Amino acid sequence: MSKDILTTSAGAPVPDDNNSISVGARGPLTFDNHYLFEKLAHFNRERIPERVVHARGTGAYGTFTLSKSLKDYTIASFLQDVGQKTEVFLRFSTVGGGQDSSDYARDPRGFAVKFYTPQGNLDIVGNNTPVFFLNDPIKFPDFIHSQKKDPRTNLPNPANAFEFWANHPQSLHQMTILMSDRGIPASYRHVHGFSSHTLSFWNKDGQRYWIKWHFKTNQGIKTLTNEEAAKMPAFGAQKDLVDAIDRGDFPSWTVKLQIMSEAEAKGYHINPFDLTKVWPHKDFPLIEIGQLELNRNVRNYFAETEQAAFAPSNLVPGVGASPDKMLQARLLAYQDAHRYRVGVNANQLPVNAPRCPVNHYQRDGAMAGMGCPAHGHENAFLGSPNFYPNDRAAEGAPVPAAEFAPPPMPVLEQAWIGYHDQSEEDYYTQAGELFRLMNDDQQQQLFNNIAGGLSQANADIQARVLAQFEKADPAYAAGVKKAIAAIS
Repeated sequence: MSKDILTTSAGAPVPDDNNSISVGARGPLTFDNHYLFEKLAHFNRERIPERVVHARGTGAYGTFTLSKSLKDYTIASFLQDVGQKTEVFLRFSTVGGGQDSSDYARDPRGFAVKFYTPQGNLDIVGNNTPVFFLNDPIKFPDFIHSQKKDPRTNLPNPANAFEFWANHPQSLHQMTILMSDRGIPASYRHVHGFSSHTLSFWNKDGQRYWIKWHFKTNQGIKTLTNEEAAKMPAFGAQKDLVDAIDRGDFPSWTVKLQIMSEAEAKGYHINPFDLTKVWPHKDFPLIEIGQLELNRNVRNYFAETEQAAFAPSNLVPGVGASPDKMLQARLLAYQDAHRYRVGVNANQLPVNAPRCPVNHYQRDGAMAGMGCPAHGHENAFLGSPNFYPNDRAAEGAPVPAAEFAPPPMPVLEQAWIGYHDQSEEDYYTQAGELFRLMNDDQQQQLFNNIAGGLSQANADIQARVLAQFEKADPAYAAGVKKAIAAIS
């Protein structure tokens, strides 16, 4: 049986990979150790900057199968015919911790899906919760700083988190979910996924609909208590997913949508673009549209999962954004993060590359290639000219396709440009409704989980947070106050 020959990165055979070239057995190394230098130089650069958030995660490939045609709502090519299959890559993650953190932190779980559609990649970049802590992106860096390690001690500081929440009632709904019994998933297979953001569809008649995506786990929800999580290995959720797929126990999710018309949005009593609020199912019921199954593990974690680049700006014809302020900011921030972490040509990597022809006038930059030959789709137009407009359409130079232009985005009010304060919004009703859905045991877990961190904050912060709980439900505040007293 012939053996593959070890080579340098340039393809030259390597005669010895155990010994450096030296001046005699005991002498110093020489400067012609170019293979040694190549290995060491590459080793020094093996890591790229970790994600500021969602750093610790794992992913897998799978398939989305459409069970309900959405041609009345969208021209998106992969949502037209029942039975259509679309390859996907799904990355799960924790949010606040770094690569050195645990899979079992009390933390939201990222749930990011890349659909490789015939008209480009669609990324649904969400979490395992239908809401988020904020509805204005200008507070996002501050929020994340409050969740990270204290800059003085480099240790976790729950008091910082509660100090932020005390000053931002908009976080109450998501914080209630985080501190509930659902705050620590038992595995990635046992979480729901949500777009969280409001997105949009538009159809062939130019009619726009507002959309929320829901991915309901077919494995059921399973969670851990703080005590159970403390006994788990840091990498347990990643191992669970890899092992399940390796043994053929493919996890799956039922994919559903909530759909709201533009007319309904104008008069709805809840701002449909506020990321801190849900759309009640009684008003906008879930519509089942398909199944998503994960059935193939990555071959190389770094090349695929670590370099996977998801961005809500990865949209396809028939799917668009919305006036959601957090989404608007992420249209810039996610792509910018990938350019910093991976490089300006991140979309040429196989895990990120579209499964359709790519034609554009973007040129050069670090690691510029010829597209993604691994999937049979090289950039079909890399020659001259490298600008648009030009006179070379007959020679294959790409041109825009006006038929894919989205309908104009409506302005839902007599709008004035400026700073619009949202402090008078109702951030309490939905948190209270969620609290009242919990049984006695779930409520007690909520009280104890909050008390553990809030008890470390000063009296003023405690009073302000308890006042928020009081507005949501008096029993909510009373329970937390009693739990804090029990610790003291």
